Amino acid sequence: MTTTRSLVVPLPDTTATCQARRRLDELVKPVGSLGRLEELAAWLCGAHGTVPPRPLDDVRVAVFAGDHGVSAAPPGAPGVSAYPRELTAAMVRVFQAGTSGVTVLAREVGARVRVLDIAVDAELDDVARDVVARKVRRGSGAIDVEDALTPGEAEQAFSVGRAVADEEVDAGADLLIPGDMGIGNSTVAAALVGASLGLPAHRVVGTGTGVDETGHAHKIAVVERALHRVEGRVADPFDRLTALGSACAAATAGFLVQAAVRSTPVVLDGVFSLAAALVARDIAPDAARWWLAGHRSTEPAQSVALTALGLEPILDLGLRLGEGSGAVQAVPVLRAARAVLADMGSLADLT
Repeated sequence: MTTTRSLVVPLPDTTATCQARRRLDELVKPVGSLGRLEELAAWLCGAHGTVPPRPLDDVRVAVFAGDHGVSAAPPGAPGVSAYPRELTAAMVRVFQAGTSGVTVLAREVGARVRVLDIAVDAELDDVARDVVARKVRRGSGAIDVEDALTPGEAEQAFSVGRAVADEEVDAGADLLIPGDMGIGNSTVAAALVGASLGLPAHRVVGTGTGVDETGHAHKIAVVERALHRVEGRVADPFDRLTALGSACAAATAGFLVQAAVRSTPVVLDGVFSLAAALVARDIAPDAARWWLAGHRSTEPAQSVALTALGLEPILDLGLRLGEGSGAVQAVPVLRAARAVLADMGSLADLT
């Protein structure tokens, strides 16, 4: 495919990783006594190709926003979300105002947040031009009865995500975080994870924004219908995004892959970014070497995706907001891991 011809993913520097592990064993502490911090420090050295790793001063969050046809529900009928789909457009404005969950949390760690309208089902004429400049379409198809995207739109959105990653890296990003905003996101994510891993709906569907028991049962039924509808035709990752995903999921996948192409570490967030990561790994398998898991969410699809990708979350705070909010909370831990290698003395200095 034209969108993947230039995908050459470099590998992290294993020599730097090994040097970091030796250095960690020589520091003024019992061997291995800093636990996961030591693993993260060595991982960062491999990503940066140097010991100690570079400072993580410029952290950037790219929030890909979009609506999903599956979130529409007749009045009085159960829906897949506890919130109306009109909230997606309203939240884009909240991101712009700097008062969303992730923007507030990002300020605490000095991270920058950028929101992009990839497929919001509104024109958003009142927001900044750069927010809407990359829009692929308005909303998506209801995946239980039709494909999410038309032919070619998944590739288009994937290219958008790659371009956004390039822009952030070119601007100096040391670390990238994919964020998401869209009512119905966890339903689409569950379907993508189910299709990617061959799992039934009941294994991957959670309560998302907090639907009740009736809503959860409805959500499982929707994902069951979606998986049955596309059975046998989603082995190709772009076909999977077209049938079950969304433009913002495809853009997230492109963002993750291009970050790896640019040798830039990524901290994944919740279920939506993990679903996109499974697809991105199918497109560029080595890209997964550049990703960490920021936190464990409450969604079962995220848990099985973490296992499939071999990722151990840095934090487990019971978060389910999305937006990149959980991944942002992991940044101080990564900075602490770097500080261990950069600033601790060695046992040899004591003699």
